[in-house]
Amino acid sequence: MFFPVSKLFEFLFAPLNFSIFLALTGACLLFTSFSKLGRRLCLTGSAMLTLMAFGPLGGLIAMPLETRFLPPAENMPAPDGIIILGGSIDEKLSEKIGRPVFIDSAVERLTALITLKRFYPSARVIFTGGSSALKSANYTEADGVKLFWDNLGVDTKDIMFENRSRNTFENALFTYGMINPKPNDRWLLVTSAMHMPRAIGVFRKIGFPVIAYPVDYRTEGEASFLLPPRFTTRAIGVVQFATHEWIGLLIYWLTGKTSALFPAP
Repeated sequence: MFFPVSKLFEFLFAPLNFSIFLALTGACLLFTSFSKLGRRLCLTGSAMLTLMAFGPLGGLIAMPLETRFLPPAENMPAPDGIIILGGSIDEKLSEKIGRPVFIDSAVERLTALITLKRFYPSARVIFTGGSSALKSANYTEADGVKLFWDNLGVDTKDIMFENRSRNTFENALFTYGMINPKPNDRWLLVTSAMHMPRAIGVFRKIGFPVIAYPVDYRTEGEASFLLPPRFTTRAIGVVQFATHEWIGLLIYWLTGKTSALFPAP
């Protein structure tokens, strides 16, 4: 029940969708006896869209997420394994086209493996990602990722692929079940920097301490708050992603999937 409800909530209250819904509702009310309310809704929706596209909102809410967990030191001891979280592949479009199709700028989750395998050739590797579709799907994200790595020449014979998980909580739960880590094992967790706090919190909750390896950064630092965004679509995307993560942190904490509202190093 949690999964479909979360998808519905995400659709209705994603900042871009919500702003458009407000503006459209207001426009419809302009032709009724509630025209005053309609004007307010139109203005509110338009103001939200403008703030997301041209203002500093994205950086302000994304920076705390992206800077919560820093990359590990380059001279750290070799890890026992590497966990790569899904969220990079559009499985529906990939199945239709017949090759991996990537989502936004999350592809570094996958390309990071090339560097990590060169540095830590003996580390075990597991990719975790099934399908985010509400109905069962024949094609999973793990299928697309395996094809992508095979095409790049990555040796995938020894890589484990978990293909049942639909969200971050299931990523952690099913990965733990496949790996059965020992108490002193050291595993790197590769995911987007903005997503790292929630991912770390979930893995800790199930008793699987991991080392953060953040990738896919989307902000440029505090100075970028003072400058207009180069691309409005990217700015809106940052707001969308950051809002998704803050709401996810709250919901995961309220439902007991993490022990801390904002997990810390």
